Amino acid sequence: MSAAAEPAVSRPRLARGSRLRWDEARQSWVVLAPERVILLDETAHEIVRRCDGTATIAEIVADLARSFEAEPGEVEGDVVQLIDDLTAKRILAP
Repeated sequence: MSAAAEPAVSRPRLARGSRLRWDEARQSWVVLAPERVILLDETAHEIVRRCDGTATIAEIVADLARSFEAEPGEVEGDVVQLIDDLTAKRILAP
């Protein structure tokens, strides 16, 4: 089931073995996962850092909308798409 199907109840978090870190050499935020490194742009970092297992996707969307003075509908698609993509790659756990 995708994050889009359950945005109100899904509480995404980094999967076991994945860590969010600042990479000094790359001057970028990355997710370190078994045998891979995922480079994050600013938008992806803002989404992933909120995936701590306590906030629902709806709460993440609302927080991002407040932080960037946007309408929730403007950010929801990007949030759900990134969470779905990273969940499929087993970087995030639902």
